Amino acid sequence: MNLQKCFRTSDIDEVGNNFHLSFFEMLGNWSLGDYWKEDAIKWSLEFLTSKDWLGLDKNRIYVSIFEGDENVPKDEESAIIWQKLGIPKERIFYLSKKENWWGPAGETGPCGPDTEMFYDSGKNPCGENCRPGCSCGKYFEIWNDVFMEYNKTAEGKYELLDQKNVDTGMGVERTIAVLQGKNSVYEIEEIKPIVEMIKKIAKITNGKRELSIRIIADHSRAATFILAEKIVPKNVEHGYILRRLIRRSIRHGKLLGIEKEFLTELAKIVIDIHKKDYPHLEENKDFILEELRKEDLKFRNTLAKGLRKFDQIAKDKKEIDGKSAFLLFQSYGFPIEITKEIAKERGIIVDEKGFEEEFKEHQKISRVGAEKKFKSGLADTSEQTIKLHTVTHLLNEALRRVLKKRDIIQKGSNITPERLRFDFNFDRKLTEKEIKNVENLVNEQIKKALPVERRKATLEEAKKMGAQAVFEEKYGEKIFVYSIGDFSLEICNGPHVKNTKELGRFKIVKEKGISSGVRRIRAILED
Repeated sequence: MNLQKCFRTSDIDEVGNNFHLSFFEMLGNWSLGDYWKEDAIKWSLEFLTSKDWLGLDKNRIYVSIFEGDENVPKDEESAIIWQKLGIPKERIFYLSKKENWWGPAGETGPCGPDTEMFYDSGKNPCGENCRPGCSCGKYFEIWNDVFMEYNKTAEGKYELLDQKNVDTGMGVERTIAVLQGKNSVYEIEEIKPIVEMIKKIAKITNGKRELSIRIIADHSRAATFILAEKIVPKNVEHGYILRRLIRRSIRHGKLLGIEKEFLTELAKIVIDIHKKDYPHLEENKDFILEELRKEDLKFRNTLAKGLRKFDQIAKDKKEIDGKSAFLLFQSYGFPIEITKEIAKERGIIVDEKGFEEEFKEHQKISRVGAEKKFKSGLADTSEQTIKLHTVTHLLNEALRRVLKKRDIIQKGSNITPERLRFDFNFDRKLTEKEIKNVENLVNEQIKKALPVERRKATLEEAKKMGAQAVFEEKYGEKIFVYSIGDFSLEICNGPHVKNTKELGRFKIVKEKGISSGVRRIRAILED
């Protein structure tokens, strides 16, 4: 058995009820061709109910199993095993593939039914159809045995596997809540201090706004763990999920009347609670707190304006169109999920398909614009433009060395006879000392009179040399690699001077941010 950190994006919208968390810890164990359903179910029930282990009341254990569909039969084998172990038929529920099926991870591959274990909290049922899987909080799902017995083919068929495997998962926070007789996971010692701090900051002494408090508690905890992996907020991939968590927390903080930055205070609590088990939280504490401050500043500056714009857009409407939803995303930093959430609170729907179309069109226009604007990065091939183009190679490498970040790459450039403009990935403003050090390092290379040499190579050969490039770009079969002494090595197809002694004195005239995680330098060459 092992313990692992888990983050589930599919649970974000469920956060706030008694037992759903987006981030949680999971106990798991596996059988790879060894024990099968009978042993797995028997040992699960023993661990839950035996006095030697958790000692839960067997009479409060409910289970669900796969009801079957047109492709795979009902999991009667699991139902029979549960009944043999003393779980009566009335506490066994057949649920659909949505609730009681796992996999495959992609379009094809291993998959199978699962059986889930629930503990009756003792609450009254929410209605006639209240059963395991209901979100009212009566039934806590605490364990899940997955039976990997099928392989889904490319044709959509489900074939039995030669080797059958068992994969299980037990939510730590939910199990603790059950063992301690708590009504929700937000009352256990790992999460309650976060909840109490939110109430303190918001000056809440009653039970109002419980949903917002819980959302902030979960999201701040999740964001802290994600940031500890050195993932930063941005508009794609993991960074988008992180940004969504942080910005949703800030909005719910505003609903609680919190007008100042507060997530760093919550992150400190998360770090203190978990640093013994996860030392990297403490090791990356400064990074975590700084990223939270920066994201708060970015979003809080536009949040009030965005909410006012939302009010204007939504006034007397039953639907927010895709173009308006994209405007809120692009101009006011509202992830589409935040727009949907606010709209739902007001009984309005959002045209998500229209938003996606607007987003794709924006990407297309941006890509075409960038290709047109930065074609070789040069306005012309005059002598001064070629000099400035050559010095961008020195600037690129100098930034990497001074800022001690080897992953800095060019994000765009535009060069005229008067000046160069160079965009690069970096997450903060450069200090005056750093700017001066970059200038000095470039000028040192110029004074050395370094030769600028060109060689033809394949992309693979260039990579092996360690040449800088944006490798996501499309290159031909043959490319040119330019070296400037032993200082810079870069893939490039533009014209260059023969020696750095031709360049003159390099001077940075401006440095600023142009988007999240991207900075821009303007520079000139003086005689």
